[in-house]
Amino acid sequence: MDTLWTLAAFILTLAILITVHEFGHFWVARRLGVKVLRFSIGFGRPLWSWRLGKDQTEYVIALIPLGGYVKMLDEREGEGPIPESDLARAFNRQALWKRSAIIVAGPIFNLLFAVLAYWLVFMMGETGLRPIIGEVVPDSIAARAGFQAGDEFLMVGERPTRTWEEVIQALTAATLDRQDLSIQVRDPSQDIRNRFILRGDLKGIDESADIVADLGLKPYRVLLPPVIGELIPGEPADRAGLRVGDRILAIDDQAIESWQELVEQVRRRPEERLLVRIERPGAGLQTLELTPRATEHDGRRIGRIGAGIKERPDLMEAYRVHLAYGPIEALGLALTKTYETSALLLRALGQMLIGEGSLKHLSGPIGIAETAGRTAAYGLDAFIKFLAVISISLGVLNLLPIPLLDGGHLLFNLIEWIKGSPLSEEAMLRGQRIGILLLAALMTLAFYVDLSRLLG
Repeated sequence: MDTLWTLAAFILTLAILITVHEFGHFWVARRLGVKVLRFSIGFGRPLWSWRLGKDQTEYVIALIPLGGYVKMLDEREGEGPIPESDLARAFNRQALWKRSAIIVAGPIFNLLFAVLAYWLVFMMGETGLRPIIGEVVPDSIAARAGFQAGDEFLMVGERPTRTWEEVIQALTAATLDRQDLSIQVRDPSQDIRNRFILRGDLKGIDESADIVADLGLKPYRVLLPPVIGELIPGEPADRAGLRVGDRILAIDDQAIESWQELVEQVRRRPEERLLVRIERPGAGLQTLELTPRATEHDGRRIGRIGAGIKERPDLMEAYRVHLAYGPIEALGLALTKTYETSALLLRALGQMLIGEGSLKHLSGPIGIAETAGRTAAYGLDAFIKFLAVISISLGVLNLLPIPLLDGGHLLFNLIEWIKGSPLSEEAMLRGQRIGILLLAALMTLAFYVDLSRLLG
């Protein structure tokens, strides 16, 4: 079921973002008077197709959902003579600015979609955890900078940080700057302090996805009592005889003080027989045998028992932050967020190209599929934010000056504008071959990183 859920979320992600991208090309082409012959989501054999409009444009959903295309009337396609009445609507006969506008429309629509997605999330509101430090690892970067347990992040550089998510985003941007970093915190005595991380310590901490752990910080965790709040019928906990309301006291004589400890024990021991001591309301102490079911999660084999926690909103409320904004403020924040994410992506790509950035942040289809499934499981707001990030990536990457991408076509148009005439067919073919090689190399690298991450 996890695999099916991940696959469904991945296909939905591709369908939405490819449709947005290709609709940009389609919509602007139609508005500028170019005849569109086909609008396809996916490649290969058509699964469904239909024709609409006075031009009888063919709309297609194809078998391979890894892209799409808009086919416009073009004399260079070599599909036979074009009626005299349609020649003025051929793509190749349009002014340079019109062709450029049609090309750039796809990436622009991806960026506009990200603005819309963030705008919706900011208006709906989202709940995050206050960025309070639970533990500082001795001799770590954070320890040398003076951080201590109980510190609450207030500012990273010039950016306010009200949740752990905002802290991670601000730290990620700061690592790319490679400058001394000032962080404002509220210490356990409620005094405002400044902690400083030196640029030398920032080098290399982007080698993993967990930047907080790289610094030597562990977020504060509310210790929730290990009381069963729900059971999935037929799963190991249910079969072992656990009931809602049972409190887990020990596993194999090792005391369990919190729900987090229970989860860690279960995850570490798939398909191992566990002796579980419980306290049952009205029935006293009992001992049960429980064998966690083995399952795959983020490429690792872990145990699960099919039990959920008893909700304790009273314990969590003091550590939650709910952020929601009005339409105007949300729009400004959405524009800023889209710009910052785009700039961050470009900076990360630039550092990868010169060998200063980590390739571990690169994701291919496998990594995107895993994240799609995970964010969809977290909830609607998490999935919408994921769509926004991937849409920005699609828009920015498509603007790179690589032949076959939209940015490559724009590069050809720029050369045509400079020299006053289109590139020769031979030059364009050579450029396309280079583009194929570059894209193949990039996809191979992305798959390699995905598989390395998957196989540990």
